[in-house]
Amino acid sequence: MKGFCPFCAEHREKATPRFTPDIFPEGRLTQGEAFLIPNLFPYDIHSGVVVMSDDHVVGLRELTKERLRDAFALGIGFLRRIAAIDGSLPYHLMTWNYMPPSGGGLVHPHQQYFATAHPGNQFTDELSASRRFAERCRQNYWYALAKREATENERYIARLGSGHWIASFVSLGLLGEVMCVFPDVFSLDDFTDDDIDDLVAGLERVFRYYEDAGVFSFNASLSFGPCDQEYFSCYFRIVPRTFLNMRDFAPDLNFFQAILSEPICVVLPEDLCRELKPYFK
Repeated sequence: MKGFCPFCAEHREKATPRFTPDIFPEGRLTQGEAFLIPNLFPYDIHSGVVVMSDDHVVGLRELTKERLRDAFALGIGFLRRIAAIDGSLPYHLMTWNYMPPSGGGLVHPHQQYFATAHPGNQFTDELSASRRFAERCRQNYWYALAKREATENERYIARLGSGHWIASFVSLGLLGEVMCVFPDVFSLDDFTDDDIDDLVAGLERVFRYYEDAGVFSFNASLSFGPCDQEYFSCYFRIVPRTFLNMRDFAPDLNFFQAILSEPICVVLPEDLCRELKPYFK
């Protein structure tokens, strides 16, 4: 796993770029072990990478509260800085590919943060549907979702602070999907340090479940809508990734997803919820 890695401490100074002075005069930023640099393969005009640890290989148990919190806080701070200097990019995202089955280019744990006017098809569809729901039903869809799931209690895992953890009734991943919805957070301006703590507290529990379930890779995202709206709430999404078998290392993506854009899931969300709930108690 360990060849040359630009994110390792001994290579960072020479191998990683710096932000221009108009964004961060310091060039790079740190918080704890978290290390913020520009993305050499940017998703949009303003795209940053948060290296999450000094260690190259970090297992789920080693993604500690401190490491997670510092990474999220540093990344959110970057997005706030971009929002302050460029209001033409209304959507803000964190994306995270963890370990090789996820498609991550480097094992060294890192997250991508970017601001954009083109947040992707899934985000755009959810944004438009949330707007239509609000116009038709006179309420926020994400608030209604959290309330309905909590009432029915079939896929509702737990509430931690401001975050509602739910096993998604339609999963984008083969092994199910977990979401954390923040109904009262609509944009970066609303996302507080307490919200970061609530997210991290839930993630620690999800990671413990993943360890016990034999999951060692995932894709994740944290999505924020534009300012001055209250129909699209912030949410975190995490999807396990795996190999279908360890003989041929066949990936869990095939023609259904790649050609037909058809998600496949072999786990009932109600079963996933029942398995996860004990970790949140």
